[in-house]
Order: sequence, then structure tokens, then C-alpha cells
Amino acid sequence: MPEKQRPRADADEGLGNAAKHIRAIEPYISAVWKLVGGAAVGVLGGYFLDGLLGTRPWLMVALSVVGISVGFYAFLRAMLHLPSR
Repeated sequence: MPEKQRPRADADEGLGNAAKHIRAIEPYISAVWKLVGGAAVGVLGGYFLDGLLGTRPWLMVALSVVGISVGFYAFLRAMLHLPSR
């Protein structure tokens, strides 16, 4: 049986001021990495497949658009599911 999560105030006990601020911005950093990661995977995957299949630059362009779209979707989804302050 999983433990219940403790309230956030208990989790912040004993942390310094900088650590509290970093913990507060962590959801935003995570959302940005989803956007950047989606774009990077699309570009790198397209570049690799273009070299393998000899279709330069078309797969990189197509997978870049797909990667950016998926990353943007993940970013928006993460932003909409953030807890209200």
C-alpha cells in the first residue's frame, strides 16, 4: 500500500531559501525541457534518418515539425496541469 504524500510545508522544512525557490520553479523547468526535448528529438531523428535514407533535408524538416508540435503539446499540457498558487 503506497504511503500518502506529506504536505508540501513538511517537505520544505530544513531547506535553505535557494532550495525552496528551486523547488518552486521545478514544474516550469520540467515543462520547458519537454518543449526543448521534443524539438531536439525531432531534429536529431530527422537528421539521422536523412543520412541513412539519403532524403536530405526532407525528413529532418518533417520530423522537426512533428517534434516541435509534440513538444509544444507536452509544454501546454504541463502548464495547464500546474497547481494553482
